[in-house]
Amino acid sequence: MPTEEMLLRPATPDDLPALADLYVASRAAAGAGMPPSVHGDEEVRAWVCGWDLDAREAWLAERDGTPLGFAVVVGSWLEMLHVDPGHAGSGVGSALLEVVKGLRPDGFGLWVFASNGPARSFYAHRGLLELELTDGSLNEERAPDVRMAWPGRDPVAYLRGQIDEADDELGRLLARRFALTHAVQQHKEVPGPAGRDAERERQIAERIARHVPELGPQRLARIVHSIITESLDADL
Repeated sequence: MPTEEMLLRPATPDDLPALADLYVASRAAAGAGMPPSVHGDEEVRAWVCGWDLDAREAWLAERDGTPLGFAVVVGSWLEMLHVDPGHAGSGVGSALLEVVKGLRPDGFGLWVFASNGPARSFYAHRGLLELELTDGSLNEERAPDVRMAWPGRDPVAYLRGQIDEADDELGRLLARRFALTHAVQQHKEVPGPAGRDAERERQIAERIARHVPELGPQRLARIVHSIITESLDADL
């Protein structure tokens, strides 16, 4: 089917039941690529039909009045993009993604399940980057997922903005860790540098390495050692 015949338009409240059907059908067609949903189909349909379209931007792709797929954008995130299984590979997903790029020219992020190889390949072939792999502990399905991003018209600026966000988060974590390091010194039999526990520091590095396997325990051991050293020095 030629993509020229496709209509792309903002969804209206009247479209929500069709979007719900597309969501359910697309997720079911993904098979093992998607972990089992924690919500039943009717619960999902009720959720979608209750969307406030003033709080999210939903775009619908249709041909001759038949819904083919949709995309939803919230803030700087592509919340979802689903295509009717019968029209997969016909350019619907690509057309919707181009709409989202136009809506967010400075870049946007999205989450995709690590097991969903076709989706990851689809986004990667269209310029999106994989930035983070998680263990899934923060999503409902508790399934590993990948944070991807389209870096927009100025990739360096977008990625530096992401680094700034990570640095701010790291700063907050360091402040929390410093406060805890200070507190525990009040209860140790041997406080300060003399009371350091090399075995515990090794365990800390190995535990963190499970979240950052690319760095590995040895590099992280050096980082942990520096953090503790500087924290104890500042606490004196």
